[in-house]
Amino acid sequence: MKFFKSLHFQVFASIIIGIVFGYLYPALGTEMKPLGDAFIKLIKMIIGPIIFCTIVCGIAGMGDMKKVGRVGGKALLYFEAVTTFSLFFGILLVEVLKPGQGMNIDPSTLDASSVAAYAQAAQTHTVGQFFMNIIPNTVIDAFAKGEILQILLFSIIFGWALSKMGEKGRPLLQIINDVSQTFFKIVDIIMKLAPVGTFGAMAFTIGAYGIGSLSNLLKLLGTFYLACFLFLMIIIGPIAKWAGINFFHYLNYFKEELLVVFGTASSESVLPRMMEKLEKLGCSKSIVGLVIPTGYSFNLDGTSIYLTIAAIFLAQATNTDLTFTQEATIIAVLLLTSKGASGVTGSGFIVLAATLSSMPSIPVGALALIFGVDRFMTQGRALTNLVGNGIATFVVARWENELDYDKMQVIASNGKRSTKHELV
Repeated sequence: MKFFKSLHFQVFASIIIGIVFGYLYPALGTEMKPLGDAFIKLIKMIIGPIIFCTIVCGIAGMGDMKKVGRVGGKALLYFEAVTTFSLFFGILLVEVLKPGQGMNIDPSTLDASSVAAYAQAAQTHTVGQFFMNIIPNTVIDAFAKGEILQILLFSIIFGWALSKMGEKGRPLLQIINDVSQTFFKIVDIIMKLAPVGTFGAMAFTIGAYGIGSLSNLLKLLGTFYLACFLFLMIIIGPIAKWAGINFFHYLNYFKEELLVVFGTASSESVLPRMMEKLEKLGCSKSIVGLVIPTGYSFNLDGTSIYLTIAAIFLAQATNTDLTFTQEATIIAVLLLTSKGASGVTGSGFIVLAATLSSMPSIPVGALALIFGVDRFMTQGRALTNLVGNGIATFVVARWENELDYDKMQVIASNGKRSTKHELV
């Protein structure tokens, strides 16, 4: 009976019910969209304050800005290395399996009106604009819009200033710490609605796009999900082992968050819970506060895999022959454009459109070919991004010797010295 009351069972059941409901009643299924959107909005409502409190407490608590710079530098170095590898990994697999070969699509016959908005948005998706957007117009504007990197920047500056106040800043630091605990309690309350949110999101996806829409592009979906699976097993798994983490136990411990992300197709839906559970598992507050929010913009392994596979697939489907130099250029462009693929609705599609715009050999209008199944790849992108960011936190924590393995064992085994659910 306890199993049926668990959140992961309820979320799993809601996903199945949502799929069946959307398939049997597609019109009603599309009307369930507000349920999923409302749950994600509730979570986003609390992300900004939690990031602020966590980072301020972490930085002011350790009082060493050199360490903040060192941690941030290590995190960005890791992000760049892993995402670069994910880009090459995606392009290697799509070249081997060739999911688009033989489709012989004439781009002029495609209805590009469905992707016109994304192509237009891509024109303003530049690297310079991305970095300028890190600086908020006002502090309130950053929190009002929920811009993670803007909140991150302000939080670092605020924490730095508070640390310089010394003992005078201690009372304020304690208040912020207490407030953060309240915010995490709010997250626990909101998460009780996760089954409702995942049901609405899945019912809408199946109702709006239909399972039948998958058949024509099944090979593309298979290639993408196989790439994500192999990347996690071959690359992220060994990295986790190096950090002292049993990868499969890690997946088991975060199964509730993974199910919620799969159901809502949004990794942001569990960002606060990931921060809370990583801290409980032994990663220091300062490491969690810096790595997770930054990773949501700079460590997008799943999105990187999607971008290379989708770009080369469209070239194959439209019989566009790409030279080695052109493929290398695609990777170079994606190394820059993929860093802004977060926090924006349809961001992966926008980044793909921006990349194709810089590669005139692949027609942007070909995006219409994968528009109908893009939603079904969103889950894979979000799941891979989430898993990668969690492991990245453990890696940086180990580099800084701020990973408490004893605490991890106790928490992961529900307070008992049992090896059944340990992560190490």
